[in-house]
Formats: sequence, structure tokens, C-alpha cells
Amino acid sequence: MAYVNNSTDSGYFAGPDELQNLRLPSRETAKLLARSRQDMIGNELSRLTGEEYLEDIMQHMRHMEDETLPDANLIDMQREIQWFMRPYLVDFLIEAHAAFALLPETLFLTINLLDRYCSKRVVYKQHYQLVGCAALLIAAKYGDKKDRVPQINELNNMCCGLYDSGMFTQMEMHVLNTLEWAIGHPTVDFFSQLIVAEEADDREVEHMAAYLCEIALYHREFVSTKPSVMARSSLALARAILGRPEINDGEWDQVENATLLALSQQLHQPSITLSRKYSSPHLSRVSGRLADFLAHQAAISRRAEPPSPSAEPVLAAKASSIYSTPQKGGAVIGVADGYLTPPITPDGVHFGVADPMNKYVPPRCPVTPTPQPTSMPAYPQQQSQQHLSQYNSYSHDEYKGQQMAMH
Repeated sequence: MAYVNNSTDSGYFAGPDELQNLRLPSRETAKLLARSRQDMIGNELSRLTGEEYLEDIMQHMRHMEDETLPDANLIDMQREIQWFMRPYLVDFLIEAHAAFALLPETLFLTINLLDRYCSKRVVYKQHYQLVGCAALLIAAKYGDKKDRVPQINELNNMCCGLYDSGMFTQMEMHVLNTLEWAIGHPTVDFFSQLIVAEEADDREVEHMAAYLCEIALYHREFVSTKPSVMARSSLALARAILGRPEINDGEWDQVENATLLALSQQLHQPSITLSRKYSSPHLSRVSGRLADFLAHQAAISRRAEPPSPSAEPVLAAKASSIYSTPQKGGAVIGVADGYLTPPITPDGVHFGVADPMNKYVPPRCPVTPTPQPTSMPAYPQQQSQQHLSQYNSYSHDEYKGQQMAMH
């Protein structure tokens, strides 16, 4: 597929008038003029060719997104990794993606590779972060700039040395073989760029839509959503949040309506890491705009219908958790053979016994004991590892408090 540079910025190529004003020898001026004409002709031919094959390109992309769409139902069958762990890993990948200044589509391709692998292979808790790092390496090598591809030692440092260097290479090869080397995937960023160019949306709408799409990465219900559907829904919601006029671009089907509604219900709990990322000026500070929009909508709701005394604490709790990490407190712990799967990776005889085939056997004893205050591990200094290590410290007290509240 050919990419067309429609930029009118004169900083890349000098126009004919500018070249004539330069004090250069006639032979060099003629060469520069000829090169400029060639570039202009090449850009026009690329544009015409792109329009001619656009329908075929889009048909191929639609086929690819169907073939490379993860199945959340298969990920549900994982015995050790649970959905409440996902936000911490996504936080880590977002920070690593920003640290290496990778392209936006690299992040979405990383999550796609991660989810596709988890829908095909059993993943142990201690390898969950390693799979995410391998997916990031593959995605960066596939479509990003060569000088920005992360080095294994850099990723290992971000993981605080939890893995050997050779484990990254082995996991990278295992992911590729599992996916049968089918890496290409039309990301939501690809479809968003097409819609933005067609509808002439401004940069703020584009950044808000990207923010909403990355919020969706944290939630199970969007794992099996097509990127084209997510792109259209996020742009429509971004226009509504920013007060832009609605664009009538054809009929909306039931899936797009359901995606738009589900996405609008997840806006009140974006990740702190993600909201910090989109609070920067070069991303139009859209996280602050979203927080202001939600606060304004909450104020309108309170004025329209005064809450009952019993509902006031609930509204206050929701207002205080605008930036809370999704699904952190509401973790659902899997059940295997009537016994609760321990939220901490099994280690030692107290947490279960491995069989000769190195398969995990659920323990026939109480779940993870309550950690003592003096034995709590110190959090690493690196912030990226801190987010991922939090799910391993999910204590039995939280689960016990939930059970007492239910009874």
C-alpha cells in the first residue's frame, strides 16, 4: 500500500520559485528543478494509484481484521491469568511504548498479538509480562522505525531483571510460531486515520478518539471488537464529548451502537497512567477535557434529579474514583474443581504441587494466606514494574472483605 504525502509544508522540498531565487550554478539549479518535478509527479501518481486500488485495499483490510481478531471467550479459559491483571500489564506496555517513542499503531498491534497468543496458549502468571514484552518486540520490529525498536536489555531493566535475556528471544519465537507468523493486523489507528482524513476532523477530535480507544484496551468487552467498529464509535463519541457537530456518514448497525454505548460507560475510570499520557500538550490535553465533561454531566444529573440520602455516598465514591484503575477492586477469581485459584503465583509446597509433566495442580488447601505487614515486598523503584507487580500483591484481605459484605 502506498502512503501519500499531502502535506503543504515547504520545509521538505523547495518549490520551483524558491529554487530560482537561490544563488546556485545553473547546472545544480536544473538538477534540483528536475528532482522537484519528479517528486510532484510521483506524489500525484501515488495519489491516483491509491484511489484506484482503495476499494481492493479496504476489502483486504476487512478480511485481515476478521482473521486476526482475538476471541475473549477463549481467554476466559485461562487457568492462572485473570482479567483483573490486564490493566496492570497494559499500564506497563503503555509506559514502555512511550519510553521508546514508538508509533501509535505499534501499541494496538502489541495488544492484538498478546490477546491472540493468550487465546491459543496457556499462559502462567509469571510469564504474563514476558508475553507482553515479546509482543511489543514483534510489533515494533514489524512496523516501527528500526532505530526505535527496544533492546532486550532495556526491556529486561524495565522488568527489574525478572527474566533472563534468553527468555525474551525464546518467548518471541514461541509467539511467532503460535500465531503462524501472521503478524499483520489493521489496527484501530489505521481505520481512525482513514475516517479522520475523509471527514476532516481536527487534531483534538483525533486525540480524543485515540484516548478512548486506549481506554478500551483495558476492558474484556472490547477484546473481540473489530478495529473498524471501534474507530468509528470512538470518533463519534469524541465529537460528542468535544461538542463537535455530528457527521452523518451512513447507517449505524447494532454492533456499532452497542460499542458506542459500552465505551461511553467506561469513561469514568481511566487508568492513571493513561490519563497522565494524554494530559500532555502535544496530545491536546484531552484527558482533562474528558474529566471536565464527566464532571459537567454529573452536575447536570444532580440538578435534574436530586439523589436520595442513601445514594449520596455512592455518587461521592464515583466522583473520587474518576482516575481509578479499572477492575482493580472487582477482581473475579477463577474457580477450579471447587477450589479458588490463588491470586499469587504458586511457589513452594505451601501453594500447590507440580506434577511430573510440569502442569499446575490447584491446591487442596486454603487460598493464599494473608500477608504479614513485615513481610510485604518493597515495590521496585521503576514505575513501570510497580504497575505490573501490583496484581501479584492482590491480598486475601480484599477478597475476604468482599465475601463478608455479601453475607
